[in-house]
Parts: sequence; C-alpha cells; structure tokens
Amino acid sequence: MLRRLPKIKVASRTRIIFFLVVFIFMLTNLSGCILKDKREVNEKTNLNENTPFPIGQNAKKQPLSIAVFYLKISDQDEYLVREVHKLPDTKNVLEAALQELILGKPLTPGAYKVLSPQTKILGITVEDGLATVNFSRQVLTANVGSKGEALGIQSIVNTLTEFSEIQRVSFLVEGKLDDRTRDWWGHVGLYEQPFKRDLTWVFEPAIWVTHPVENQVIGVPLFVKGSARVFEGAVICRLLDAKGKVLVKEFTTATCGAPGRGDFELRLSLEPSLSGNGRVEVFWESPKDGSEQDKIVIPIRWSK
Repeated sequence: MLRRLPKIKVASRTRIIFFLVVFIFMLTNLSGCILKDKREVNEKTNLNENTPFPIGQNAKKQPLSIAVFYLKISDQDEYLVREVHKLPDTKNVLEAALQELILGKPLTPGAYKVLSPQTKILGITVEDGLATVNFSRQVLTANVGSKGEALGIQSIVNTLTEFSEIQRVSFLVEGKLDDRTRDWWGHVGLYEQPFKRDLTWVFEPAIWVTHPVENQVIGVPLFVKGSARVFEGAVICRLLDAKGKVLVKEFTTATCGAPGRGDFELRLSLEPSLSGNGRVEVFWESPKDGSEQDKIVIPIRWSK
C-alpha cells in the first residue's frame, strides 16, 4: 500500500521555492538600482568609468612681469622711472599694462602717476607695428607743465613699446583726433604722433636686464641683454653657481654712457658639467673706488 507524503513536507517545499523566487527578484532589483544610481552619478558629473580626472585645470597661472614707466620729480630734474610689476595672467596684456599706468601703485620713492584714475581704455589696435590707443575723455584732465606732458606721453609710449610687436604709438580720444585731442594737455600736444620709443629721460634704474628673465633655463652661450645709464657705458656681467663661485665674467660697453642711456648685450661662454642653478649679476664699478654699483641679480638654471 502506497504511503502518502506528509502535507507538511509539500508545504515546506512550496515555501522554500517561494522565498527563493522572492530573493532572486529582490537581488535583481537591487543590482538594477545600483547600476541606475551609478549611471545617474556619472551623468551628473559628465564622467564615465573610463573618463580620467582633468589634469592642470586648477593649476595656478604664473603672474605676468610687465614693465611700466612713471614720472618722478627730484630736486634737480623731472624724469621717468622704469618699474617691473607683477600682474595676474591675462590675454589682454597691452590693456593690463596701461591700466597699471592708470591705477597701479608706483614702487619707486617719489614716482607718481600722471593719468587720471577716471581714464578708461576704450580700445587698442595694433597694425604694422603701430599701436593706436583709444582713451575716454578723462585722459585730457591731467594737470602738468610742458615737460610733464612730454614725459607723460613718453611714459605711455615706452610702456607699450616694451612689447616687441609695437614700434610706434598713436592716441585717440573717444575714437576721434579732433582739435581738443591734438592739444592733449595744453603744451606739447599730439601734433608729432605717432610717437616712438625714447629712453633718454629714463634715469632710474641705472641698469635693467631684459634677458635672461628670472628662473629661466639658460642656453649656451648665455645671452645677456639690457639697458644702462652708467659711467662711460661700462657694464660688467658675471655668472655664479649656487655656492657663489664665479664661473665666468665679461665686460661690455653700452651704446651710450651717462648722462645718456644705451643698450648693451653680451654672451657668456659656459660649458656646464652638471645641471644646476645660480645667478647672473650685472653692475658697473665706481671710477673712484672700484665698488660695485646698481647691481642687478637674476636667479637662473641650466642643464647639461
């Protein structure tokens, strides 16, 4: 006689199958939710699993070193001073340089700004070496004498011609060159524009160097270039290693001696045996006692 399976065992099997189905269903939904959440996160961040993180987007940009020219009055004379200012990185470097003439703070004791702080730069165009600056009407409000006007004009011209692509500079006021604009500040005027670079009245600093620049990796031979207003134009340049040992020393003569200002350039022959760093020093020596005067120090690097 066949024996019937107990009902309780059938019920147990049914419950087991039921729980297995429910468990599989829940597991499937959970996996789907995880994938969905992951897709949503990726969509919100615009990234996928193979997208690398951006590199260098948060890196700090190096500040710009821009030369500007201000006026200065001493007991003996009125003249220009050249200063190098650190400005935030920008694509509009010409406008930034002029803004520094208008709103910047001179570093040289006794130096001052001649342009009204209300002056606006409406535009700058450069074509075939000629920069044309369009100022607002406030540029005409400067209150200076005839020499101050000549130096004020030259301060703008010299600042812009620090950029190699500019050789001449002209001015407009609100897009016009009318009689009032030509009169400028009432003495010299704009009748001789376009104006060219002129360093005759730049008395300070006595020496400046335009090449190499700070922390530059130098080539061989090392090219040194700058401007000097020194006795007989005699300029001395030397290269020292990190310990202060003189590696090479050379002499040159600027194109003009004091009281004039002249350009100078020379090459220092050096065959470095190892990579390293050091400094370039440029100065002149007093004819009275041989002491070093107006020394410029530029940290540099080199590689083998």
